Amino acid sequence: MTQRWNDLLFAHWPVPAAEIAPLLPEGLVPDIYQNSAWLGVVPFWLDRIKVRGLPSLPGLRSFPDLNVRTYVRDEHTGTPGMYFFSLDASNLAAVVLAHTFFHLPYHWAEMRLDQRSEREFAFYSRRRMTETPVIFKALYRGLGPTRKVAEARNGSLEYFLMERSSLFTRNRAGQAVRSSLHHVPWPLEEAEADIERNDLAQSIGIKLPNAEPVLHYSRRLAVYVWPTELVRPALAGRPVTVAATPLG
Repeated sequence: MTQRWNDLLFAHWPVPAAEIAPLLPEGLVPDIYQNSAWLGVVPFWLDRIKVRGLPSLPGLRSFPDLNVRTYVRDEHTGTPGMYFFSLDASNLAAVVLAHTFFHLPYHWAEMRLDQRSEREFAFYSRRRMTETPVIFKALYRGLGPTRKVAEARNGSLEYFLMERSSLFTRNRAGQAVRSSLHHVPWPLEEAEADIERNDLAQSIGIKLPNAEPVLHYSRRLAVYVWPTELVRPALAGRPVTVAATPLG
């Protein structure tokens, strides 16, 4: 699948790894930076969606999206990646497609994304068909590129959060699955945000720290996503040794 992600806010909070670890499927462990795991909330909108082998679907031209992620490693290979706890989208066809082909935990939501200026956006999401409201509401804006974030070098927080080539989630059986991602380095900017309401962390059982999030903005990026595969494929059948029996 190819798609383009546009006008993204990245809001990240440090969270104890002990809170993240029980929420991950077997085979994945929290990735740590500055002695913490990290939880991210990312509102944006996407377009230019194309699934290889399928014709273009008019209903998938563009729509808002919202994801809750953390950062993990395959405990056996050390492969780093991001793990999606939940994703919300206003497009029901996209929700069904993502569930079917990529095992992504998408929810159908009422959403609005209003552009206030070139780099300023008002975002609202309310998850549909839930007993307890799950709402995210924020006003955010990009502040333009700076040397600090534009040069996200290996070892920096920006590099840790952004430069991931694997996407992890779990399938219907609860097993960890992985998709490969490909994109150029994120064109990041510093950002400001007024997050008026955020029920997303609470909906997965995590309490965010009483601190301002680390904020970044990105204008747009093309992303390529490969089909999912099991993190640890089932072991192939082992050969059975049969004792030879002399012929009578």
